[in-house]
Amino acid sequence: MPPACPSTARRFRVLLLAVLAGCGAEAAPAFERPPAPVRLAVAETRDVPVYLDEIGRCVARETVSLQPQVSGRITGVHFADGADVKAGEVLFTLDARPFEARVAAAQAALTQAQAKLDWSRLELDRATQLGDTRAIAQSDIDARRNAVDVAQAEVQGDEAELRTAQLDLEYCTLRSPLDGRVGQRLADPGNVVKENEGTLVVIERLDPLYVDFTVAENDLSSVQREMAAGALSVEVRLPDEPTEARGGELTFLDNSVQGSTGTVKLRATIPNADRRFWPGRFVKVRLVLSTLQGAVLVPAAATQMSANGPFVYVVGSDETAELRPVQPGQRQDELLVIAQGLQAGERVVVEGQLGVTPGGKVHEVDAAPPAAAAPGPASP
Repeated sequence: MPPACPSTARRFRVLLLAVLAGCGAEAAPAFERPPAPVRLAVAETRDVPVYLDEIGRCVARETVSLQPQVSGRITGVHFADGADVKAGEVLFTLDARPFEARVAAAQAALTQAQAKLDWSRLELDRATQLGDTRAIAQSDIDARRNAVDVAQAEVQGDEAELRTAQLDLEYCTLRSPLDGRVGQRLADPGNVVKENEGTLVVIERLDPLYVDFTVAENDLSSVQREMAAGALSVEVRLPDEPTEARGGELTFLDNSVQGSTGTVKLRATIPNADRRFWPGRFVKVRLVLSTLQGAVLVPAAATQMSANGPFVYVVGSDETAELRPVQPGQRQDELLVIAQGLQAGERVVVEGQLGVTPGGKVHEVDAAPPAAAAPGPASP
């Protein structure tokens, strides 16, 4: 095949370049990213509390270890373990026969001393009458007067002995000193107990209940300042019931900071008639210091974190997203206070932030439907 003519090849190249230049003259349309699907929420204003969240422990308001005040054998237990008891209710009884005998002996001694006193007074009256006629010496009259004083002192001593014996007899019946709940009994009928030795049962008052907790010393000034303005309220929650709070009042602030931990102890008092809270149990404590008026709140999911700090995506009226740095405050359940950077009424992105670019378009979508429950096993 003969070689192509140089002039023909040159014309072909020129034609090809012209065709390519003509194709390049028509610019391809620029790629536009579709609007990101997001869920939005509107920033709102509300009065919210300023608080400190701490961990506390429930403590019985009063705890009594019931001990015998006389020695003796237990003859009866009059309560069930773990029962609620009233003040004055009989819990234990001891063998009272030895103490009844002592009461009888003390009563007899008192009667004898009283008779001796009466005789001494009669002798003194007779001597006094004879003394008026000078039929008896003055020394005899003084001796009879002294005998009356001695007999009267003996009566007073026997009266004290009788009261002691009666008190010991009363101690044979052990009663509850308060309204509360008893624990497990530590002694059974038939056991011999000694005076002021050993504990028979522990009784705790459960209503109202104390909640002890601590705050850092850096927060102490705020607590003291708000306490000076008035009583502070407390919200107490069980770990397994975080949404159900029991209101109470701060009733105690310790007089020193614990040097080993840098904390100060506080105590709240809460009602507990339903026995929902139990001594020794850990609880979540929220100490409310004050109220923040007109705070701006958004769902906590709206805030994101970047290398420059927290931010939110704010969506304008043209559906364009703006990356807005913010200063978050305290969390209020599912909402978060925005101290700076956001105004009430502005819309923020709460879902779909990963698909949003600053200055990009977004479109709002409805909330995703809840996931269907997994089908259970077929009935046989």
